[in-house]
Amino acid sequence: MISELEALSQELANSRLSTPMGRVTGIGGGEIEVSGLAGQARLGDRLVLRRGPRDEVFGEVLGLSGEVVRMLPDSAPDRAAIGDPVLLYPVPEFAPDDNWIGRVIDPFGAPLDGMPMLRGVEARDIMTAPPKAAERRGLGERLPTGLSVLNTVLPIVEGQRVGLFAGSGVGKSTLMAQLAQNMGADVVVMALIGERGREVNHFVKDVLGPEGMKRTIVVAATSDQSALVRRRCAWSAMTVAEHFRDQGKNVLFMADSVTRFAEAHREIAVASGEAPALRGYPPSVTPLITGLCERAGPGNASQGNITAVFSVLVAGSDMDEPIADILRGVLDGHIVLNREIAERGRFPAIDVSRSVSRSLPACATPDENEMILAVRKFLGAYEQSEVMIRAGLYSEGNDITLDQAVKIWPELDAYFGKADPDGIQNSFSRLLLLLRRAAKKR
Repeated sequence: MISELEALSQELANSRLSTPMGRVTGIGGGEIEVSGLAGQARLGDRLVLRRGPRDEVFGEVLGLSGEVVRMLPDSAPDRAAIGDPVLLYPVPEFAPDDNWIGRVIDPFGAPLDGMPMLRGVEARDIMTAPPKAAERRGLGERLPTGLSVLNTVLPIVEGQRVGLFAGSGVGKSTLMAQLAQNMGADVVVMALIGERGREVNHFVKDVLGPEGMKRTIVVAATSDQSALVRRRCAWSAMTVAEHFRDQGKNVLFMADSVTRFAEAHREIAVASGEAPALRGYPPSVTPLITGLCERAGPGNASQGNITAVFSVLVAGSDMDEPIADILRGVLDGHIVLNREIAERGRFPAIDVSRSVSRSLPACATPDENEMILAVRKFLGAYEQSEVMIRAGLYSEGNDITLDQAVKIWPELDAYFGKADPDGIQNSFSRLLLLLRRAAKKR
């Protein structure tokens, strides 16, 4: 953590005594053309179009072409006219610091919680490359999650990258808050991308709460902000995670949601002239998402790990929609939340049979893998015959595995929804007792 004197010196060094100004030369197609700033503007810089003393339109530099700067406004530029002045405000350097823990910030590193905050001394590029593949360590040890099902059947290990696939209203935010509060990590970095403004405050104060915020940094861009700001939110949050990873710490990175990240990029790509190809998404969305995911994971020998949970909004539980399909191919596992499970009151509403952890079988002992295999066997037998069971067509004695599955199912389903703050071994002990009871019911 830097001293206050160092931080103040850095702020003074970055201060500007003048503001460059250009003029509007064209309006149309969702963009504004500005002249007079081409020699000073850079991609991502902030622009302010002044229509009057108290009438301003904010935006960002979307493109540079000769003497023209293309501006993407945050809101509709009504009443804007040719010749209106446009002021240039270069994006401040993004310099994470340890004193950001417990704070809520925007994608530019400015505080959103109403309290002053100093930047670090070392500025970082929010678009850095991941560690070199040949130098990265393998996945680490299993992490306690505070939930029985994720401690056992769907384990998460240090450096693992997991997708959380869910529709709206099935407990996705609550599950992410539980992981932020209970999962083993030194620091938690949460990216809230395109979230409603009211929900940001609710998530920080009520869902995470004071205990969850003690080790958490929240980077938020609300739904009313421009696509450029929303897209930047994910990159800025990942940069904060890398700051702590480079110190040798184990970081839990959570992004809610990658879908909104991709939607923000789609807006920008279409405005730039890129044609949509993947069910409305441009082809550039694939390297955009994979590039973000690759920055998470294990570091090199001198670094820590970034364990990541990327949430995806799947409409109608469509796991084959483009964003979900891209993520499944690049991540180390996925957790699927099922609306039917949520509607019958079991939370977290994890559909275990459709969820996978690619850290198995390496992260578990032979005995633990045997238990996990038994659970999946019973689960598969019950779900394949569930319609028959509910219709009253099931008769005991024809299939021993199904008989056991039917008798153990209420306990097994309750186990999947059980919180377990006592650790991984305690979760396996409970699972072992449950399976032993099933064996006695032959």
